[in-house]
Amino acid sequence: MTRLLLADDHTILRDGIRSLLLAEPDLDIVGEASNGAEVLTLLETHPADVVLMDVQMPVLDGFATMPELRRRFPDVRVLVLTMLDHENYVARMFEAGALGYVLKNAAIAEITFAIRRVAAGHPFLCTEIGMNMLYKAVAQASALSADGDPARAGNDLTARELEVLKLIAEGLTNGEIADRLFTSKRTIETHRQNIIGKTHAKNTAALIKLAVSRGLIS
Repeated sequence: MTRLLLADDHTILRDGIRSLLLAEPDLDIVGEASNGAEVLTLLETHPADVVLMDVQMPVLDGFATMPELRRRFPDVRVLVLTMLDHENYVARMFEAGALGYVLKNAAIAEITFAIRRVAAGHPFLCTEIGMNMLYKAVAQASALSADGDPARAGNDLTARELEVLKLIAEGLTNGEIADRLFTSKRTIETHRQNIIGKTHAKNTAALIKLAVSRGLIS
């Protein structure tokens, strides 16, 4: 049985969470608090395994509560349940000692899974935040390969693609490049798309920058 303490300053939300969690036979709600100060006081008389806690609360918010909670109740695990989805909030709460982070708009199945995961001592990050952070990381990596370090971008270009890149940087159209290389315009279009795909270049200017970095043009 996992003992839970709910901490949120919105009574309606606590009531809703409690009613949903009552259907889980392995979860026992031992107390409710409306701020961090009440959490610390309740834990003295109502031992809990997991505190399901919001970040934004009056008197003592989640950030201020965590250090004292970790000092006084080191065995209690904290699962953050909040609407704050910015990665800075996520990082700060994990750095403060929270073991899990889930958004209030998550499905009850994900919330209960998160509770059990955290109760078992495993970290948890809700799907929505995890995917948002992944998308951002991919976008940043693409931008870096195209603009941040052009000398390293496009290292896997073939000799023919490098030749096409040089002519693109010189301002030739696909048709003119095809004539210069004695091939079809469709083939050049394919080479151009392959170059863009490999370098993640967003526009012709980025391709020119890459060509300069590779010494193809001066």
